[in-house]
Amino acid sequence: MPEIILIAAVAANRAIGKDNQLLWSIPEDMAHFKALTAGHAVLMGRKTWESLPARFRPLPGRRNIVISRQADYSAPGAELANSLASGIALAESAEKLFIIGGADIYAQAMALADRLEITEIALNPEADAWFPVIGDEWRVSEKKTPSASGETGFAFVSYTRD
Repeated sequence: MPEIILIAAVAANRAIGKDNQLLWSIPEDMAHFKALTAGHAVLMGRKTWESLPARFRPLPGRRNIVISRQADYSAPGAELANSLASGIALAESAEKLFIIGGADIYAQAMALADRLEITEIALNPEADAWFPVIGDEWRVSEKKTPSASGETGFAFVSYTRD
């Protein structure tokens, strides 16, 4: 069974997206995401898959698993699962499984996660997709605040379950 890790960039108000798009563009966050997930399995919902630019589908250097309830859904280069449980089962032999969105998948996977890798974004944007509340059972195990090249403040925060 792989280590299950939820990875997300989350605003101070828990916002993660609007209109199936990210709310910010932070090159350091994209590099952090790539470094953590490289060589591992990533699991995402159909809408997250569709939100990826075509040139990045499937995410290179990773085993891509897409959850869709549409039996005839096509995600070239990815494996298909019809539920979170079946997606996790597909990744059974992986060392790490990164859950990369969206909101519904995060909500379903939170109780199963071993670790959270959250980029905390110092914004409170309007959104229509939210990350679940990080409850008291989680503790910060590491926090890095890199020097930002842009205007938006952020920190990389790792959480482990108590």
